[in-house]
Amino acid sequence: MKWFLEENENSIVLATKVQLARNLADYPFTCRLSTAEKDFLAKKISEELTENNDLSFVDMKDLSKYETVSFAEKWLISPEFASASAGRSLLLSEDESVSIMLFEEDHVKIQAVLSGLSPKKAFEKTQIFDSRLENAFQIAFDEKLGYLTQVPTNIGTGLRASVMLHLFALNNEGAIHRLSATVSKLGLTLRPAYSERGQTIGDIFILSNQVTLGINEETAITNLELIANQIVEQEKNAREKIIEEPKTLDRIYRAFGILSSAYLLTASEFLNLLSLVRFGASEGKLPLKPEKLTELFIKMQSATLSASTNEQITVLEREMLRAQRVKEALNNDKIKSAD
Repeated sequence: MKWFLEENENSIVLATKVQLARNLADYPFTCRLSTAEKDFLAKKISEELTENNDLSFVDMKDLSKYETVSFAEKWLISPEFASASAGRSLLLSEDESVSIMLFEEDHVKIQAVLSGLSPKKAFEKTQIFDSRLENAFQIAFDEKLGYLTQVPTNIGTGLRASVMLHLFALNNEGAIHRLSATVSKLGLTLRPAYSERGQTIGDIFILSNQVTLGINEETAITNLELIANQIVEQEKNAREKIIEEPKTLDRIYRAFGILSSAYLLTASEFLNLLSLVRFGASEGKLPLKPEKLTELFIKMQSATLSASTNEQITVLEREMLRAQRVKEALNNDKIKSAD
């Protein structure tokens, strides 16, 4: 099941992603390969990694712009990978828990995305395909430095682990800047998942490790999980302080009212309103399931919404469609929750 469709007991942690960067030792880095060389190597790599038919091959140039960006919105590929299609391919599991980018910055980037706080399980998933890769090819590796990557900051483990967090209370009380400065001293980054003109949208943040050199994978993952749990506790404490405030409740119910009746919804307005509604649902103030609202976070993103229509639609038509689908989803979920 796709990560954003799964039930998740932790309403603050939406998902976890673990990514491994690998390069083949006998070939130049991606930036020095021609499109023809990338296509040739992509075929060789895909033959080895799809040996059990548990991954499907996607040539990025065969996708529409909306389909490509939709993959990025679902956290399956990077925005940089979505920016160009020539010489790029994707290996994808049916449930989309595993996605492998071929020829982004590095030859291979193995990713696993799971619902909730599950970095160890996600890492185990990446190991299956990392083992297949290392059994089939000689990987660029140095005994002192570790795995060699095109971007120097990834040298070492080549591992990037990230957690997606809904930090409504901490962001609304202005604590994110302080929190970001604190985690940076611990070798992590905390950044907004969505922003517009320098402003955070939707109160969703990504916590990721920065250090890949001088530590092993298990240490990096344990450290990320530890810090994520501490942030979750801080968010819970902050929520308890504000959830019963009349102004907070008013904002929650107004947000639900707008989402339940709007005729047009821009992406940024939708994300900000849904954050309030999801916060209210998580705290038991609305008869809605937080995981259903997480699903809306993804499905109502602009490219994903446009791709679902299988036709070209204008910005205005997309805003109308978003409002219609959000209204239907909230009303249906409210009825089911009441039952």
